[in-house]
Amino acid sequence: MADASTGYRLGATARDLGHRLHVHDRLGSTNGEAMALARAGEVGPLWIAARRQEAGRGRRGNVWDSVPGNLAASVLWPAAGIEPERLATLGFVAGVALAEALEEACGTGPGGDDSEAARPFRLKWPNDVLLGSAKLAGILLEAETLPGGRRAVVIGFGVNVAGVPEGVADRAAALSGAGFAADAETVLQHLSDRLAAAARAWDGGRGFAGIRGRWLARAAGLGGPIAVETGTATLRGRFEEIDEGGRLVILAPDGTRHTVTAGEVHFGTAATAA
Repeated sequence: MADASTGYRLGATARDLGHRLHVHDRLGSTNGEAMALARAGEVGPLWIAARRQEAGRGRRGNVWDSVPGNLAASVLWPAAGIEPERLATLGFVAGVALAEALEEACGTGPGGDDSEAARPFRLKWPNDVLLGSAKLAGILLEAETLPGGRRAVVIGFGVNVAGVPEGVADRAAALSGAGFAADAETVLQHLSDRLAAAARAWDGGRGFAGIRGRWLARAAGLGGPIAVETGTATLRGRFEEIDEGGRLVILAPDGTRHTVTAGEVHFGTAATAA
């Protein structure tokens, strides 16, 4: 279904490993399309990309608006043989792959500094990529048990390449606005290769320790003050690590440790405000 005229293509590593690509001019949701194909019998790995996504979804039911020129893509990932409790860590594989793909696609920043300390892309627990302190990209991992007990897993990526949606300019960023010349097609090509490689290292969750280390090396706010709104309470303390299950670990002022499976994260002054 992918057409050379679209400009979208997968990287050589992904193609060699059997990944395929469907490209659409318009879709409601790339995640929705991937899951619909799974229900129809597709097992993947299959990428779905849309030049315009009209009903994108974010985490916790939020809307993800797509600006023309941004990347909206999802991959239906083969779930056979992966233990259910390990599936959640696939989101960290996706985060590492996306950060590495952005580094490859963008090269050095406008200032030309390519040192590790100067890399602008950081991972925010559990599933965002930041450019500086602003949100650049979001990742949505969805799983469903299909008739017959087969599981379907879809990883969705939304990256602000060309611009930011209306109403969020004060807390979002785009590659173009930061002086990077990469386009959505280039980001997808690198992303498909980096995800294929990171997933092989992850090895169905058995290799999560290595992925965890790579994620922590790019973690935003690590070692600093953090506040997490869990829906029933707000936990404050120091962002210590993520554990072997991908849970956020907070060291509270009284010395106790708390693990968080879901919540809204705030850093810096927002984390220390009473």
